[in-house]
Amino acid sequence: MPPSPRIKGWCPGAWRPMATGDGLLVRVRPPLGQLSREQTLALCDAAETFGSGLIELTSRANLQLRGVTDESWPPLMAFLVEHQLVSDDPEAERQPQMLLAPAWQKGDATHTIARLLQARGSELAAMPGKVGIAIDAGNAPVLGDSAADFRIERSTKGSLLVRTDGYALGTTVSDTEAVIEQLIRLTHWFVDTGGWESGRMRRHTAPLPDWAPADTAPASPGEKLALGEHREGMVVGLPFGRVAANTLRNAVSQTVSSVQVTPWRRLLLQDCDTLPAVDGLIRHNSDPRLAMDACPGAPYCEQASVATQPLAEKLNGWVEGTVHISGCAKGCARQRPAALCLTGRDGRFDVIINGRADSAPVKSGLTENEALDVIKKLSESR
Repeated sequence: MPPSPRIKGWCPGAWRPMATGDGLLVRVRPPLGQLSREQTLALCDAAETFGSGLIELTSRANLQLRGVTDESWPPLMAFLVEHQLVSDDPEAERQPQMLLAPAWQKGDATHTIARLLQARGSELAAMPGKVGIAIDAGNAPVLGDSAADFRIERSTKGSLLVRTDGYALGTTVSDTEAVIEQLIRLTHWFVDTGGWESGRMRRHTAPLPDWAPADTAPASPGEKLALGEHREGMVVGLPFGRVAANTLRNAVSQTVSSVQVTPWRRLLLQDCDTLPAVDGLIRHNSDPRLAMDACPGAPYCEQASVATQPLAEKLNGWVEGTVHISGCAKGCARQRPAALCLTGRDGRFDVIINGRADSAPVKSGLTENEALDVIKKLSESR
C-alpha cells in the first residue's frame, strides 16, 4: 500500500495561503459564486502580476491563484481587497463555505437564502474550516455529488428542507427565514455534540435532535450544466480545472456581464452570445477530459512525486469511463472511486482499477511509459 500522505488538516484561503511546490496557493471565494466581468478581469491581472498566471477552479467552486511568493502576497491582498474579490476582514474566511447551485437568478430561493445567510453568518457556530453549506433550492437539486455538511434543497413535494450530510432524508421547513433559523440551530448542535472532534458532518455519530427529524425525501436530482449555449449565456469547461489567465481574459473580453463558478470545472459566462476562438477551454460535452480528474501534480504540489496533467492529456480518449490521476495517495482531485486511477508514489505510478487513489493497486512502481503500456493492454482486453 502507498504511504499515507501528509494531511494539513485545514483549507487555504486568501488571508491564510498555503505553501505548495510552486509557491503560495491563494484561494478566492467568489461572493455568491459569481464574479462581475470587471472582477474576472482583475483576477486575471492578479494571477499574472502576483503569481504564475494560472487560475484553478476547485470542486467547491473556489478560484485559486498559484505561484504567489512571500513578497508578492501583501500587494496581491491589497489588490484583491480593492476589487472586492476578498473581504478586508480576515475573520470573514472563518465563516463556512457557501456553495450555490449554479445558474441561480436574482430573487430566486437559492439567491434569497444565500443573502439571508450572508447577513446572519455571524450567528452560525464556529466550526472546523472544511465544513460547508450547499444552497441548492431549485426545483431539482444538482449539488448532491459536491462536498457539503448541511444542504438546503427542495422536497419531492416542492417544500424547502434542510438536510445534514450522511442522511438521505431531511427536515421540512416553512420558508426561507425558517431555513436560516434551522441551519443556525443545527450548526450549534453540531459543535455542542462534538463536531470539532469529528471534523465533518458525515463522520459525526451523534443522533439528530428531535427538532431536526430526517423524515422528508429531497426531490430527484437535476442535470448539471451542459457545455454550450445556456439560457443565460454560454457554459465552458476548464481542462482538469485549470486555465491560463490570458485564456480566461479573452473569453470574457466581449459581451460577458458576469461569470458564475461551478463545482464541476465549468464556468457559466452570463450574457455571452458567441465565444471568441480561444484555446484552453472545453466546448463540447463529448470531450473525454470531462470524465477525467487530475490534481496539479509535481512540481506544483509539494506532496506529489509525479507530473499528472501531462499524463492526463496523453490518456485523453484512451479509456472509457472515469479516470483519476493523483500525484499522491491523498487523492485531492477525486474522493470517489474511478474506473482507472493512477497514483504517484516515489516518482512512479501505481495502477488502480475501480478504486480511489489510496486503494490497493493491481500494478505498482511503474514508469510513465510502463503505466501507459499497462493501461493500453487493459483497454484492449475489454
